[in-house]
Amino acid sequence: MTLDLDFVRAQFPAFASPVLSTHAFFENAGGSYPCRQVVDRLTRFYTDRKVQPYGPYPGAQAGGAEMDEARTRLAAMMGVAPEEVSFGPSTSANTYVLAQAVRKWLAGSCGAVVVTDQDHEANSGVWRRLADEGIEIREWQINRETGSLDLSSLAALLADGRVKLVCFPHCSNVIAEINDVAAITALARDAGARTVVDGVSYAPHGFPDIPALGCDVYLFSAYKTYGPQQGIMVLREAFGMELPGQAHFFNHGTLYKRHTPAGPDHAQIAACAGMADYVDALAARHGVTGDAAARNRGVHDLMRAQEVAVIQPLLDYLAGRNDVRLLGPRSADRRAPTVAVELNRTAEPVSEDLGRHGIACWAGDFYAVRPLTALGIDLEKGVLRMSAVHYTSAGEVSQLIQTLDRVL
Repeated sequence: MTLDLDFVRAQFPAFASPVLSTHAFFENAGGSYPCRQVVDRLTRFYTDRKVQPYGPYPGAQAGGAEMDEARTRLAAMMGVAPEEVSFGPSTSANTYVLAQAVRKWLAGSCGAVVVTDQDHEANSGVWRRLADEGIEIREWQINRETGSLDLSSLAALLADGRVKLVCFPHCSNVIAEINDVAAITALARDAGARTVVDGVSYAPHGFPDIPALGCDVYLFSAYKTYGPQQGIMVLREAFGMELPGQAHFFNHGTLYKRHTPAGPDHAQIAACAGMADYVDALAARHGVTGDAAARNRGVHDLMRAQEVAVIQPLLDYLAGRNDVRLLGPRSADRRAPTVAVELNRTAEPVSEDLGRHGIACWAGDFYAVRPLTALGIDLEKGVLRMSAVHYTSAGEVSQLIQTLDRVL
């Protein structure tokens, strides 16, 4: 079974936009296009539901019901309980709040926290700052040539039994290699440690199956998974209730409120149900059946197969050039279709030149200062990043390759 790309692209208003449709879009890692289902729900909420939700009148009741629907349906897709899904203003904010809970949880203990230098700074800096409280921070370092994380190196960090938390990415936003989350969480669990996974750079390529991954926390961004500007945190109940609450004291008994101190964005939370609508629409179109979790797994596989097929020619082209350094694996099935390259010149003018030739992408450090530094890349020059998702066509990739050939 292959993805019906015409059907997929018809679900995204951007492809009919006179502004956005002028360029082949390769800046998906910075934020994907929203699907029609999300846009429709957001419009309806602001039109017919924009009152305090849950009140004893029709608009308020409808708004509250749609917020509950978003949490319930996303939880079912990912195989967790509805109360284990929390919304916040961004993944960076959710991670920051979680770190404050861990700060209190580990205060006065001899526990240690493992971080990596493969991460986006949002899932690195907040944990490293726990050292200010005397909490030991151990760095799981990438291979300086490949950017990979090696399990044996993690095992050495866990050996003395003092590590209480391991924080790592599902995949890096510049290296893009897909880490074996299930193997990492199993290793950490055997050593008595909890796990926090930054899924921001992976979730756009298929919503996670949380029980299969085995992590205690999984964080990702709705605006990168075809939705609104929200951060989503899956926090398993056992860990979430063990951590000191970070919200109003009277909300500590409700898990999805316990670690969300900011007031919820009612409209955007409700619109997140549109992401589940989209997954269900793809499942129905392609004959994927079963419960919500099974449909999600089937759609995930369809998305990944499309991405692997489409992005491999770009990887082959870049690997064949002697004036660029391709970061991460050369095989598309081992990575997300987020492709960063080090050039023999400053990268941002190249992205600007590509923009003048119909290619939308960008350059810089993408808050991945630590992995780029570890790989020996000059931060002043940065990297050129071209990122695809399942709605990217083979024709757009061919256009990108031809344009790169002219620009480089």
